[in-house]
Formats: sequence, C-alpha cells, structure tokens
Amino acid sequence: MKITIHHDQHHLQADLNQPIDISIPLEEGLETVNCFYAPPMEVSPVVVGDFVGSTAEGGLVNFMNVKLNPHGNGTHTECVGHISKEKYTLNQLLKTFHFIARLVTVIPTKQENGDRVITKKQMEDVFSAGDGAAIVIRTMPNDKWKLKMNYSGTNPPYIHHEAIQYLVDCGVEHLLIDLPSVDREQDEGKLLGHKAFWQYPKAVRIGATISELIYVPNTIKDGLYLLNIQIASFEIDVSPSKPVLYELKAAISDATNELIPQRATAS
Repeated sequence: MKITIHHDQHHLQADLNQPIDISIPLEEGLETVNCFYAPPMEVSPVVVGDFVGSTAEGGLVNFMNVKLNPHGNGTHTECVGHISKEKYTLNQLLKTFHFIARLVTVIPTKQENGDRVITKKQMEDVFSAGDGAAIVIRTMPNDKWKLKMNYSGTNPPYIHHEAIQYLVDCGVEHLLIDLPSVDREQDEGKLLGHKAFWQYPKAVRIGATISELIYVPNTIKDGLYLLNIQIASFEIDVSPSKPVLYELKAAISDATNELIPQRATAS
C-alpha cells in the first residue's frame, strides 16, 4: 500500500509495504544490547498450584512474566519524565506517531580527554532548519556488534549539548540515536544533553522524545523518511519501542505534473 504525503508544497510517496525496522529486539540473557549496568531482561512462567505457564514445561499455554529495564535493555523511547521532578509519562505526552525524519550518518570526533563526541559543527553539516521534525543519527563504525554490545563502563560516544541545542533550534522534536544515551556515561549528574533537548526546567518541551539504542543497517541510505514511533502504553517515562522508517520518494505534483526533488525541505 502506498501513500502520498503533501509536505511543504511537495508531494512525497511512501510504500507502507516496505518498512525499515530500526529497533533492536529485546532478548533474555547477556547476548543482547545492554547499558548502565541494567540487569538483563528476564522471562519466567507464571506458576500457580498445578498451573505452569509454559508449554515447554507441560503447560497448556505460554503465560509469562517479563522483567526488564527499558532504559537499559534494547531500543526505547523516553520523554521529559526521565529527568524531571514532576511526573510525566510517555503514554500521555506522545500523541502522534508519524513524522518527517532525516537519517544522517556521522563519525563521533575524538576529544583530547579521549571522549568521542558528536559536535555542533557535525550537526550543522548534515541537518538544517526545516529538514524535518525528527532526526535519526547513525554513528560510525556501524557493525552488527551494536546488536549485542554491553556498553556499561565503556564511556560510549555521546552528543555535545551545544549540538543538541542546535537541533532544538532547528525544530527537531524527536531525536533517535544508536547510542545508549545522548549524554556522557559518567557526567556527574549534569545531564546537559537531556536538559538541552527538553529545555528543562525553564521552558519544557512536553511533546519531545528521545529514542536510544536504535540500529540502522549500513544498507539504508541517508535521506528523507517517514518515521513511525511505536510504543507500549506504559504510564511511566519510557517504553520499549519500535521505530520504523519508510523511504520517501518524489511523487508527481497534482498541480504542475512535475517531478519533485527527493530532498524536500520540511516545515
């Protein structure tokens, strides 16, 4: 099924039968992505009297308890409630789920202290005001080890808070990245990146979200996409999530019957 999107005086087309899933599956055990020393996801059957919720153990159905930490286990989407003293829940704040997004690829820059940082200059080179309500950041190198990496204690790359402020100034409402956090793993509780993105606490951007620990295969080209963010309806600050991209291609304009360039500016 194909849809046509009228966007900033341009017609763009997406094929909904060609989704690009950029989430990392949640799995039990240690052979999956993990960060911030979170315990791995656990799955266990409900046992009540003679009932066992596992067909492998002789039960009639699988009826499992699942224990996980969304921030530390797999792809997740979070709202300002992640850092605020006030209670905000993602389910209450994220009310629309489709956005124009630009996928960009960057190599974090090594700093004098050994940190690898995505800088403001790098963001200025790949993203401009009007490029979309969302940005999807793929960092290099981009091997499949990202699907199973335990980032705890490794000081992963992160985004400089000035780069995040630049994206906010460009109108970005939804930031997606293949790293554990937009902030340094050990930052003395400053949370400069998170605070810059949500403009917390002075001018809180209630509807803005950050999605972390995504994975975008190298075969997917940088460019303009339709983004769908799928979440579970947990009344907490975060949810395991499945961000999905749909390539946007030029469509024929109803008005001019001319081909619209793929790189259309977004409002």
